[in-house]
Amino acid sequence: MTTPRTTEVPEWTGRPEEIKAVPVRHPGRWVAAVVVLVLIAMFVHSLVTNPRFEWGVIGQYFLSRRVLEGLEITILLTVVCMAIGIVLGVLLAVMRLSANPLLSGASWVYIWFFRGTPVLVQLLFWYNLGALYPRMSLGVPFFGPSFVHANANSLITALTAAILGLGLNEGAYMAEIVRAGILSVEHGQVEAAQALGMTRALTMRRIILPQAMRVIIPPTGNETISMLKTSSLASVITVTELLYAVQLIYSVNFKTIPLLIVASLWYLIATSVLTVGQYYIERYYARGSVRELPPTPWHRIRKRLFTFHDGMATLPAQMPHREGR
Repeated sequence: MTTPRTTEVPEWTGRPEEIKAVPVRHPGRWVAAVVVLVLIAMFVHSLVTNPRFEWGVIGQYFLSRRVLEGLEITILLTVVCMAIGIVLGVLLAVMRLSANPLLSGASWVYIWFFRGTPVLVQLLFWYNLGALYPRMSLGVPFFGPSFVHANANSLITALTAAILGLGLNEGAYMAEIVRAGILSVEHGQVEAAQALGMTRALTMRRIILPQAMRVIIPPTGNETISMLKTSSLASVITVTELLYAVQLIYSVNFKTIPLLIVASLWYLIATSVLTVGQYYIERYYARGSVRELPPTPWHRIRKRLFTFHDGMATLPAQMPHREGR
């Protein structure tokens, strides 16, 4: 008769055994980081050592009067054309969603035409409108009298042609952006507003558009930044915006690359300001969709600075082992 084997049970010490966590290796990340670092170092070395950049010329013309005047016209074109595009886009989007086939069809034809032709062609068309209509009048069509007469060449200046070309073209794109925002609002919101006796216009202004802004704002910010850069096409019709201003300067002194860098730096500064403004506008309209708003970049910087200042006091302490029961 054999005696049963007994297994020894290890004595319970009251502390769980420590788990040694080994982090996952990511060699590809380190290789990619080294490659990017080398490329950045090569680019910085080229900027510093290549004398053909002529940084002295860039500093000389960066704040020159002609460049700043061109920048003012660029900003003016951006603001005016975006205002026209937004107002026209809202109107066209409402017309597109209308039950009236005439309004819906007219909006569709407008969007189809202005999105289907290049904006540069539209700028040239408006600039040469006097060749098609030398004299413009306003009155009753066909057999009615005319009340207002104007010479097209004096009425449609280069700046006016740029505003018409860029603004009317932007209206077609904004119409689709606004239409997408309106369609993103649940139809039950409209039914509830109608049950309360609200008119269609009041429902659109008080219920639909405020909720659609979360969808409308991000692409509108992109369109504003795009408009700032697209305004450079106005140089083709001799509008003295930022690009044309530097073109006039380097056509005299032949400093083409430095002056193009001046224009590029100002475009980068302006787009950076617009990007910051877009961030805060998006944050404002996101208040009702999230429980807690994300921290702003300034708050993140302050948090990191204070964490770095406090040193070890702000680092998470190592969790003690729980005593076993």
